[in-house]
Amino acid sequence: MIKFGIVGLKNSGKTFFAQKLISYFTKKNFVVASIKHAHHNFEIDQPGTDSFLHRQAGSQQVIISSSKRWAKIEELKNNNEQKLDDLVKELKSPDIILIEGYKNELHPKIEIIKEDSNDYLFLKLKIVIALISDNEIDSTIVQFKRTEIDKIAKHILNNAK
Repeated sequence: MIKFGIVGLKNSGKTFFAQKLISYFTKKNFVVASIKHAHHNFEIDQPGTDSFLHRQAGSQQVIISSSKRWAKIEELKNNNEQKLDDLVKELKSPDIILIEGYKNELHPKIEIIKEDSNDYLFLKLKIVIALISDNEIDSTIVQFKRTEIDKIAKHILNNAK
């Protein structure tokens, strides 16, 4: 199983690259899973839906299931956030796990550098295996242009475990 992360400052293009890489690996017949960290409260079900109403009424765990997909919602009630390793254990044997966020965890990461930025996360983080920027960055870490999805994906396959 290959596990790697995408990190970057706000609005640097992390989700754009996540989409591109998920699409690339899926077309190559890899089973891809993704984990996205959120820094805020979020909703995955919409007001008025049955699952929303169950949760609003007090259900601490809600599973919604159909022949197409299923999802589990668990209220943490301000307890500790789930650890990345625990979330990975919830996945069913993917070939590749793409992690957006969780920058301080110890998995290989690529950093998406915001255009015209001189603020870099790789100076503070461990296991950054590539930088993505159209500008030359003063670093010994391998660098790719934003359009080089094929090269970035191959680098991930060869350098992330």
